[in-house]
Amino acid sequence: MEKETIRAQVMNTLKSLSSTEKQLIEQAFYKTLFDSEHWKEATSIGVTLSGGLEWDTEPIIKQAWYEGKKVAVPKSIHATRALHFYEIDQFAQVKAGYFGIREPLVQETTRCAVETIDLMIVPGVVFTREGYRIGFGGGYYDRLLADFPNTTLSLVCSSQLVEEMPVEPHDIPVQYLIVGKTISTGQKHAIIEPIQPK
Repeated sequence: MEKETIRAQVMNTLKSLSSTEKQLIEQAFYKTLFDSEHWKEATSIGVTLSGGLEWDTEPIIKQAWYEGKKVAVPKSIHATRALHFYEIDQFAQVKAGYFGIREPLVQETTRCAVETIDLMIVPGVVFTREGYRIGFGGGYYDRLLADFPNTTLSLVCSSQLVEEMPVEPHDIPVQYLIVGKTISTGQKHAIIEPIQPK
């Protein structure tokens, strides 16, 4: 099955989630993330400013600030499909840009070298348990991850997981998944899963 078809199917499933279901999944993500050693050991966090169908990242950013961690958010460089990260310490330092995506105001923030980010929280639509992902299109994160030296992690609900999908040479898997699962009571919980090398 083509990536575009898989992406469309999963996006339709995500659109069908009620606001309550989405919040339950997110609360499970946050608890597991904040309790993880990856989070506790990180002094700087790289994370997108969420929008649309993405999981809400504002609580992640606020928790990082509360704990005294640095937060770096990306600005898309469309000519080269690159991501430049800028440190923010308040939401007044961002505004809606291309396609309504919130990005840092470069004149009010400081660009940081990507290798100084300890933990990169990578967005995506579809994932395999090996950590391969289908994003929202554009390949920005694949370019970033090709040279990123530190920990990468994604937040994934069970409906975003597929058994297999096309993998191309430029696709870079994330190292860890926090996976939300539905259990028999209808509650949501999350587990952190290291990617097992083949």
